[in-house]
Amino acid sequence: MSIYFTADTHFYHKNIIKYEDRPFNSIEEINEVMIKKWNVKVKPTDNIYILGDFIFSDGHTANQLVKRLNGKKFLIKGNHDSFLRDNNFDRSLLGWVKDYYLFKDNNIKYILMHYPLAVWDCKHYGSIHLYGHVHSNKDNHHPLLMDLGKAYNVGVDVNNYEPVSVNEILEMVRR
Repeated sequence: MSIYFTADTHFYHKNIIKYEDRPFNSIEEINEVMIKKWNVKVKPTDNIYILGDFIFSDGHTANQLVKRLNGKKFLIKGNHDSFLRDNNFDRSLLGWVKDYYLFKDNNIKYILMHYPLAVWDCKHYGSIHLYGHVHSNKDNHHPLLMDLGKAYNVGVDVNNYEPVSVNEILEMVRR
């Protein structure tokens, strides 16, 4: 079993193409590209943590999409995850839904949240903070992100529209 992370997929969000200048002609195209990239990387037995802004749809459409994606999925709520409020969404398709999550893997603490944090648990002891929300915005919009230390944006807009493995995170942090 491998561990993966992603954020800000915005499946079915037509305007995200314009807002983030995503190089796609339609929401159907970007959805299919991201589903394919997800399923090539993430195997059915892998765990994937989705750090918010997952799907812009009703519960029924969200159910269909989640079933197409490999891995055991865990969702950190983002500010645009309204499909969760639809009674037609089957929450059993997700391992859990939380606002924040901390876990350990190989003696490294990972702090997961949709939003970037300036300070997090054990920051000065080697823990790694993973976040989304900021999309492709760099330091000109979010100057605090320059000095976060061991923090990594797992959003699709800065990760080739695909999930990021824990090994890729460790490589990025080492650089």
